[in-house]
Amino acid sequence: MSKWIDVCSVDDLQKNSGICALVEGEQVAIFYMADNSIYAINNYDPFGKVHVLSRGMIGDIKGEPMVSSPLYKQHFNLKTGVCFEDETVSVASYGIRIEGDRVEVNLNGVAK
Repeated sequence: MSKWIDVCSVDDLQKNSGICALVEGEQVAIFYMADNSIYAINNYDPFGKVHVLSRGMIGDIKGEPMVSSPLYKQHFNLKTGVCFEDETVSVASYGIRIEGDRVEVNLNGVAK
């Protein structure tokens, strides 16, 4: 059964950037794109071994939304969490949605 957890107001987000939220003990990096799409992945950078992905630069690679780690610059797909440079490395991706003016996350990875 999917469990949606209220995280914040849409007003707490800034377009074209990320924030970090602590959701049931997990650091979740939430990214709000210019086209109003929203993504959530784990904030942990497996290469730098610290929680920093929410601070990375966002954009796309060949049309796929991504975040570039602020440490060693690996790129992670915001839909899947898979690293573009090394597909054997990934971070968890989470379900995320906007309901009314609230942002909700599902740690079970339910699609948006």
